Amino acid sequence: MNICIIGSGGRESALAWKISASQQCDVLFILPGNAGTADYGINMEIDIQDHDAFRQFLIEEGIEMVVIGPEQPLVDGLVDRIKADEELSGIMVIGPSAEGAKLEGSKAFAKEFMEEFGIPTAAYGRYEEDDIEQVMAYFEKHEPPFVLKADGLAAGKGVLIIHNREDAKSEAREMLAGKFGVAGKTLVIEEFLDGTEFSVFVITDGKNYRILPVAKDYKRRYEGDQGLNTGGMGAVSPVPFVDEILMEKVEASIIQPTIRGIGQRKMDYTGFIFFGLISVEGEPFVIEYNCRLGDPETEVVIPRLENDFVDLLSALCNDELDTVEIKESNETTVTVMLVSDGYPGPIEKGKRITGIEKVKESIVFQAGTKIQDDSPVTDGGRVLAVSSFGQTKEEALGKSLRSIEKIHFEGKKFRTDIGWDV
Repeated sequence: MNICIIGSGGRESALAWKISASQQCDVLFILPGNAGTADYGINMEIDIQDHDAFRQFLIEEGIEMVVIGPEQPLVDGLVDRIKADEELSGIMVIGPSAEGAKLEGSKAFAKEFMEEFGIPTAAYGRYEEDDIEQVMAYFEKHEPPFVLKADGLAAGKGVLIIHNREDAKSEAREMLAGKFGVAGKTLVIEEFLDGTEFSVFVITDGKNYRILPVAKDYKRRYEGDQGLNTGGMGAVSPVPFVDEILMEKVEASIIQPTIRGIGQRKMDYTGFIFFGLISVEGEPFVIEYNCRLGDPETEVVIPRLENDFVDLLSALCNDELDTVEIKESNETTVTVMLVSDGYPGPIEKGKRITGIEKVKESIVFQAGTKIQDDSPVTDGGRVLAVSSFGQTKEEALGKSLRSIEKIHFEGKKFRTDIGWDV
């Protein structure tokens, strides 16, 4: 089977690693990919927004399956475009339609969906640009902390937790005035939930679903979950506090009504749902939906998945998902992100990376990298994800940290405490 992955991050590196290992994969293309994905397939500089060029590529290369990694193409309707083209109708496409992707693309839409189908989530209010007086009144009536969310996609930067009333007022004004562009023109303010976060992933055809390995990511930049939020500094799977009792609650009160809602709303949904959850005194609540696999959670979830991934995706597309049993490793996987100096703020790119080839006891998934003068260089804030297996999270973390010692680039930064609180 000829397969194409859309994306260029650590998630797509993990997907390429897993798909390339399948006996069902003949040729793998990654659009555009990064310096590391070239180890698993063929990187292609094709603009997926150029429909004619993308369409010609799919036809000429005989692509039979397209796996869409990031959220933006899904929200923009790439799945709909492919499925609407008669010449491309035989291609299996992994990802929801634009309507399904609104579960991630619009925080307000997701909140209304959860309200309609009785899915536990924080109380909220939705406000537009003209509602500034109501927003200010909200802050006067409620006590901090406040959770402010830009309605649309904001590159992972559109969620703020603010512990001071005046700061919240200032940030709300800036958001409604365009701090996050169009994404922030609608503002969602949520009740703050105090608990422990974790991530649950399912693969679904909109009717049936299968639960993938559970993970927990670490978004704060510094040890002990201090500092600014990032796209993720690392992740661990499994998560010890997510026991059978908690997962039964998650499945009954969150996963099943979500799938039921997708069906009742007749969404075309063939792909992954990421449930960003929080356990509050043992009860699960939804913080957010994502319409794709998370990053860096994918870098621990995919390694623990023992199924042939292409077989799993084929079953998804051929209405055979209900016949599949998910098989996962009993070992723990920890991934540690290496990031550029200054991240999540301004960074310098183009720093030469050395030593990856010396790593033997971990898997290095490249993220923000590219090839320059025949060598990998940094090309983003999050540069590499170093994933390792162990009988315990301590053993897995130790392997990743030893591997990191072998890798060098100017300004290399990372956390040493991934999994510290589980």
